[in-house]
Amino acid sequence: MDFRAIGMGLLFALIWSSAFTSARIIVADAPPFAISAIRFAIAGMIGILIARVMGQTWTLTRAQWRATFVFGLCQNALYLGLNFLAMTTVEASLASIIASSMPLIVAFAGWAFLSERLSKLAALGLVLGFAGVILIMGARMGDGVDMIGVAYCLIAAVALAVATLTMRGVTGGENMMMIIGLQMFVGAIVLFFASLLFETWEFNWNPRMLTALTYTIFAPGLLATFIWFALVRRIGAVKAATFHFLNPFFGVAIAAVLLGETLRIMDIIGVAIISAGILAVQLSKQTYTPK
Repeated sequence: MDFRAIGMGLLFALIWSSAFTSARIIVADAPPFAISAIRFAIAGMIGILIARVMGQTWTLTRAQWRATFVFGLCQNALYLGLNFLAMTTVEASLASIIASSMPLIVAFAGWAFLSERLSKLAALGLVLGFAGVILIMGARMGDGVDMIGVAYCLIAAVALAVATLTMRGVTGGENMMMIIGLQMFVGAIVLFFASLLFETWEFNWNPRMLTALTYTIFAPGLLATFIWFALVRRIGAVKAATFHFLNPFFGVAIAAVLLGETLRIMDIIGVAIISAGILAVQLSKQTYTPK
């Protein structure tokens, strides 16, 4: 792994983790499904425009179309839509911690349902990772955390894990930005109809919310997704996924600094344990992945 790849991985982890804090700011002044649909529609238009300027076309392979719909539904509509909904009642730091467990869910599901090999290091990583989540959850439950919001976060993490397992080996190729733009529209359409069914459209457009929304569209929405695909093409999905171990640290730290969320001692211990577990799982994959 070269220095450029390391820089890309660090930047991706930082931007990805910051999305929970910006989302928490947004949903304080807007219905979560409606504002997510607006966000994805704007990001989709920008992504497709950039793709056309880059000379990319609408002609995708069957696997690429499948990736577009699966990721649009699982990542944008379910994962991000449910996280936005959850953060109307759940702190950004807790949402980021639960979301960070996604690599652990992928490893467990691969072993439990796909008969994938699980090394001793990976097994240790799973035990550590889930133990860290349970430790933090136990401490938060004592503080009266909203369990419905937590359930939304857990369902969201599982949805992203399903998408990851389903789309292994699929890359954007030369139409990477076009796929990013199109999958944004999938999420926008699904969440628009969900908003019509479940929400009242009441928005409080103010500078703080608009700044957070703009940042979320361009940074986590477009830039982080582009960096991730580019990083996967450069070093492979297994090595790229190693950077997920930084997400709990970044997510909690950013929420504490920008939102003033309380940083508990159990959070610090739990985050360290989760990060160690994620790192162990990803390093075990590198050990057993054929070159």
